[in-house]
Amino acid sequence: MSEEKSVPAGPIPVDIRLRQKARLLEIDFNDGSQFKLPCEYLRIFSPSAEVKAAVARGEIVHGKRDVNITGITPVGHYAIQLVFDDGHDTGVYSWKTLYELGQQQDGKWSTYLQQLEQTGLDRGEAGKGPRRITLLYFVSLPKELGKETEQQQLPDSVITVTDLVEWLKKRGDNWQQALSRYDLIITVNKQFAESDTPIDNGDEIAIVPKG
Repeated sequence: MSEEKSVPAGPIPVDIRLRQKARLLEIDFNDGSQFKLPCEYLRIFSPSAEVKAAVARGEIVHGKRDVNITGITPVGHYAIQLVFDDGHDTGVYSWKTLYELGQQQDGKWSTYLQQLEQTGLDRGEAGKGPRRITLLYFVSLPKELGKETEQQQLPDSVITVTDLVEWLKKRGDNWQQALSRYDLIITVNKQFAESDTPIDNGDEIAIVPKG
């Protein structure tokens, strides 16, 4: 039996939660660490032999922006196997691998986005095209921003509601001030959204300042 299949020496998950709507796997470890790992991130950095072989050939896994996890199977007391809706189901994620993916998430994701930009590849699936959304502004925002509604094409860096707000703030000082001045209530397709709610093509997003 290999060392990894024996009793794990490092941190061990005490809770694993799949949030399919948000496309996130949330993991709490017994050392107090908590990670929110997007399904896309887990798919791209799958420890499967298939993905490792592709990386060894210099290939970049891409087009997985909308991938989701459909199943989780325990593997002994040391790992889980993830099943993705694109058919990938051979990745066995040990506790050590999941912990390292959580700790290194910011750096690995930044490097990945740089690689996509350098190679001209895209996070979206082939044939899906750009994501366009409709934005609606309410209460004081139309006066402060000069518009009540608009349509926007999103860059690949905008994945969640939080990403969208931060991206809009970069439009200028008035946007930064208006969107930072209040707590914001945001709905996606008329449903209240959380900060990590993903944004998809065709979504209608309303931004309402509170207070």
